[in-house]
Amino acid sequence: MTQLNTPYPSSAYLTGFLRSQGLDARQDDLALKLVLRIFSTEGLKQVQTIAQTQAIDQRSASVNCFLDHAQRYVDCIEPVMGFLQGSDPTLAHRISARGFVPEGPRFAALENAEDDTLTWAFGALGVQDRARHLATLFLNDLADVLRDAVDDRFAFVRYGESLASSQASFDPLAKALAAPPSFIDQVLHDLTLETFEEHQPQLVLLSVPFPGTVYGALRMAQSIKQHQPNVTIVLGGGYVNTELRSLNEPRLFDFVDYVTLDAGERPLLALLEHLQGKRSAQRLVRTFARVNSEVKDINFAEPDIAFDDVGTPTWDGLPMQSYLSLLDMLNPMHRLWSDGRWNKLTVAHGCYWKKCSFCDVSLDYISRYDAATAHTLVDRIERIVAETGQTGFHLVDEAAPPKALKAMAEELLHRRLNISWWGNIRFEKTFTPDLAELLAESGCIAMSGGLEVASDRLLALMQKGVTVDQVARVTHGFSQSGVLVHAY
Repeated sequence: MTQLNTPYPSSAYLTGFLRSQGLDARQDDLALKLVLRIFSTEGLKQVQTIAQTQAIDQRSASVNCFLDHAQRYVDCIEPVMGFLQGSDPTLAHRISARGFVPEGPRFAALENAEDDTLTWAFGALGVQDRARHLATLFLNDLADVLRDAVDDRFAFVRYGESLASSQASFDPLAKALAAPPSFIDQVLHDLTLETFEEHQPQLVLLSVPFPGTVYGALRMAQSIKQHQPNVTIVLGGGYVNTELRSLNEPRLFDFVDYVTLDAGERPLLALLEHLQGKRSAQRLVRTFARVNSEVKDINFAEPDIAFDDVGTPTWDGLPMQSYLSLLDMLNPMHRLWSDGRWNKLTVAHGCYWKKCSFCDVSLDYISRYDAATAHTLVDRIERIVAETGQTGFHLVDEAAPPKALKAMAEELLHRRLNISWWGNIRFEKTFTPDLAELLAESGCIAMSGGLEVASDRLLALMQKGVTVDQVARVTHGFSQSGVLVHAY
């Protein structure tokens, strides 16, 4: 599981890059497919059958509510999913009236509030937002049913997270993967083989950005290997880059053939040349492989692909119309993470500051700073809008550089492109009120930045390079320009 409102960008970047190299690369989002398969009329009927087998004295409040109102849940699920996908906005009126969907334990917070929480959050006229929030609570109730009656590892985004997060060994994952598949595992297995048969790949790349995606990725790899043992499978992504840098577990390679670290462009080109017989195994780049029952770390010194040359990410193959615009957080800044279908874009590779004491500056996505020109960035923006039809952009940099943002804003205004964008920054003194106004004029709607702590002494110890007063001035400048600000 990754996220449900918009595709995670790793496959879009790599697919775009590989296609720019003349390769037939295709992508799919099985996390989304899994949710859509389960949260459907037939899926909930299967969940109902499983839940009914649970002993009555073991059923949670969520399970009891679901079984008591099972037919209403079944009848509502597909209209609600369609509404969250944006296909039937008129349903908002019925959902907002609080009589359309059954209301389980997740709705208790609304009833226990001293005032009208929904009116406070959305006002009298926010019918669409109110309905999306209620529909999201409805899905969360169903997620609780899946966790309590079907698979105790289930959660949106964090499915099976405990199996990979802060574990001292591979044993918990190995045990879980050796166990008979749960209902959810079986659905994922079926989807994996369906997708495999559709694309008939020779090389499968699995992106693992979070601990909650590890178990699912290895279940997919397991299904592929059982079906086609000779297919090459490669594991990569954010979790791999941070948690598996000292990989020495040979059992992982029962499921995958290679593990690659950091930016995937150069390692994948090297691996493809190796698989084609054009490069020896000793010249692989940032790649782990099992050789004679031992894990080998192979890293032939070779320059990375320049950020200017990685190409434009593509969302071709991803069903943009099927993602769910959820609203589980009432804070207007927080909701940006789950509300809307944001195109993901990176302004620069790495961090231009890389001095914070708590940050592992040795990691590639931090240490190797490489920026694209404003002209290149806006070219990519134009191509992405043309492909997706979406004009909202989430800049996913660790900290977008002020100089690069200024240049991008000027280029957007020069080309008269109407987009909305938000991202993550350091509260630099260079973010003056004038710059904040320029960014807002170019489409900036929100900024999120790491304050960490409201203490100058501690900020100095962290080597943040900012002061509380400076942060206050920057946030004030953005606020005066109509830009939402989130400091964490």
